[in-house]
Amino acid sequence: MKIETLKYENKQWQIDENILDRNKIDIVFIFGDRESIKEKETYASLRKIYADAHIVGCSSSGNILGDELSEASIVGTAISFVTSNVQVAVKDFLTTDNQESIAKELIEELPKEKLKHIFVLSDGLNMNGSFLAKGANDAVDSTVSITGGLAGDGMEFKETWVVANDVAKQNRLIAVGFYGDDLVASAGCYAGWEEFGIFRRITKSTGNIVYEIDGEPALDLYKKYLGEYAKQLPSTGLEFPFNVKEEKDSVAVIRSVLAIDEESKSLIFAGDVLEGSYARLMKSDIDGLIDGSEMAASSINQHNESDALGLVVSCVGRRVVLNQLTEEELEVISETLGKNVQLTGFYSYGELAPHSNEILSCQLHNQTMTLTVIYED
Repeated sequence: MKIETLKYENKQWQIDENILDRNKIDIVFIFGDRESIKEKETYASLRKIYADAHIVGCSSSGNILGDELSEASIVGTAISFVTSNVQVAVKDFLTTDNQESIAKELIEELPKEKLKHIFVLSDGLNMNGSFLAKGANDAVDSTVSITGGLAGDGMEFKETWVVANDVAKQNRLIAVGFYGDDLVASAGCYAGWEEFGIFRRITKSTGNIVYEIDGEPALDLYKKYLGEYAKQLPSTGLEFPFNVKEEKDSVAVIRSVLAIDEESKSLIFAGDVLEGSYARLMKSDIDGLIDGSEMAASSINQHNESDALGLVVSCVGRRVVLNQLTEEELEVISETLGKNVQLTGFYSYGELAPHSNEILSCQLHNQTMTLTVIYED
C-alpha cells in the first residue's frame, strides 16, 4: 500500500506527497467543511488529478489529517493498493423511505467474494444511524466488519453532504468495500466519559425521541440534572450524553441529545433510544476522553509496520469538550499506532463501529472515538 495526502486551500488542491502513479490509485477519501465540499468545482478539479480512482467523502465538523485537526477547508488521502482493491456502492434516499431497508440494499450491492471490511458514510441529519446499523448488519455475516460515520456540518446542524464518484449530494448513503486475500482490517472504539446519577427507565419513546423518563417529562428531568447548563440547551446536550442499555446487564451505547422540544417536553437524540431501556447521564472528563482515544488505538491489532490507512471518525461532541486539546487525542492515537499508519478522517454526527474485534456487528455510537486501520500483507 502506498499513500499520499492532499489539502484544498484557496480553492486549489495541494498534494503534500506527490509519490503515486496517478493511474494506479484505487481510492481517494476527502473530508471537508460544508460550503467547500458541496461546490461542483471542488469535485471536478479533484477528478482531473485522479481520473480513474474512486473519490468518496463527506462534509465534517473538523478535518483530520495525520495527528492534526487541519485548518484546510478539505483534506484528502489517496491510496494505491498492491494486491487489494475497493468497490463502492451508492444509494440516495428520501426521509420517508424505509431507511433500514435502504441500508441493507446498499450493502447487498457490494460483491461478497473476498470482502473483508465495509466503510460507510451517510448524510448525518436525514439518516437515522440506528436504522443504518441494523440494515447494514442484516446484509452481511459476522466475518465482515463494518465501520463508518454520519457526515457533519460544524456546529451548524443545517446540511450534510456526501461525495461518491460525483459532486456532493444530500440524502446520500455510500459503502466502500475493501477486498483481497492480503487485506487485514482492525477496528477500535472507545468513549471515556464519566457516568453519574442512577440508571433510569425510558418509559415513553418513539425512535430517537424520548418523551418520559421514570414517568416524568424527559426534558424537565434533564434540565434538573443540568442545572445552570440547561440555559444553553440544546448546545450543551453534546456535553451531557446518556449511557443507554436495553437491559441493565447488556452492552451500553452512548446517545447524544441533538435537540429539545419544549412543547412536548421531549429530548431528540442522534440515534434510537428504545422504550423500556435504561439510561444514565454522563459528563465530560478531559483526561478520560484522551485516555479513551488511547484505548481505542490500543485495541487495534497492529498487523505489520508497512504503510497502512487509519480512518478516524470521532464525535463532534468530543471536539466541543476538548476544545484546544482536541489534537491531543489525535496525537495519542498516532503515537500508539505508529508512524506507518496514515490517519485521515473527520468529526461526525455519529460513529459506526463494532464494540470490539470480537463483536463484529456494527453499532451506532455517539461521543466515541472510532478507528479503522487497513493493512496489506
